[in-house]
Amino acid sequence: MALPTNTVTTYAAIGNREDLSDMIYRIDPTDTPFMSGVDKEKASAVNHEWQTQALAAADNTNAKLEGDDPTANALVPTVRLGNLCQISYKMAQVSGTQQAVDHAGRDNELAYQEMLRGLELKRDIETIVVGTNQTKAAGAVGTPRKTASVLSWIFSNTSKGTAGGAADPAAADGTGTRTDGTQIAFTEVRLKTVLSSIWTNGGKPGTIMTGAFNKQVFSTFTGRSTAIEEAKSKKIVASVDAYESDFGKLKVVANRFQRPRDVLVLEMDKWAVAYLNGRNMVSIPLAKTGDSDRRQVLAEYSLVARNEKASGGVFDNTTS
Repeated sequence: MALPTNTVTTYAAIGNREDLSDMIYRIDPTDTPFMSGVDKEKASAVNHEWQTQALAAADNTNAKLEGDDPTANALVPTVRLGNLCQISYKMAQVSGTQQAVDHAGRDNELAYQEMLRGLELKRDIETIVVGTNQTKAAGAVGTPRKTASVLSWIFSNTSKGTAGGAADPAAADGTGTRTDGTQIAFTEVRLKTVLSSIWTNGGKPGTIMTGAFNKQVFSTFTGRSTAIEEAKSKKIVASVDAYESDFGKLKVVANRFQRPRDVLVLEMDKWAVAYLNGRNMVSIPLAKTGDSDRRQVLAEYSLVARNEKASGGVFDNTTS
């Protein structure tokens, strides 16, 4: 079939209006399981401090004389810990012309860019506190302060590689980092070792965080070594979202922003993010210096490890 002579088609016509959807599609992840799961605190100084308390060891010889005149037990002092507030920000800048023209998918270009920068900042902070092997740093005039990440605090309950120099931080105070070792397989035996250690130290963890590969490895542990097919619902169940351990039930959460080689076992209410007064994801209008508008989206925050003995980690896991 041939096109009749002089038929006007879209290929040659001038002036056809564009068809641009009024929607903008974004798939980049913005879920931040650690920050969403822990408490938020207020900090009033750049060095945010807290205390931990330990009880005296249980005494199996505690038998006393009738009518005894008791003496005070030895003092078990608190331990004073702290972490530094780190400043992170993103900046949006939009020209006056771009702000004035009609837009598809958003009414206000500056507000839209400000929203995007806020989402990006949230991802940055999640990566910093749970996905970096970072010690705290005091900073100086030309050097930014840094807050110690989760990996700099976890010390008491770990399973790590046996080669390649693998080592925990020297102390559970945010002043040291982990030494990564030769990677080995993530196994249920290693996880149980960490869970047992946490329980012995008094912790009650409720969350296990993994990267993508080891989330799938987790789904092959005992009780889910093979997929289960539910004939009635025509559904195959091949994942594990909860783990019933000898010491309680734990959620299993995949976190895109942590290091794939780490599996974290966390008592979430023993962690927090403290924001300096008035510095919790704030939008700051910057001085207008030309034909554009600028917004700085800023947070000043510190990771709080309320008691690291309540958490642990299976480290140096293979990732492929």
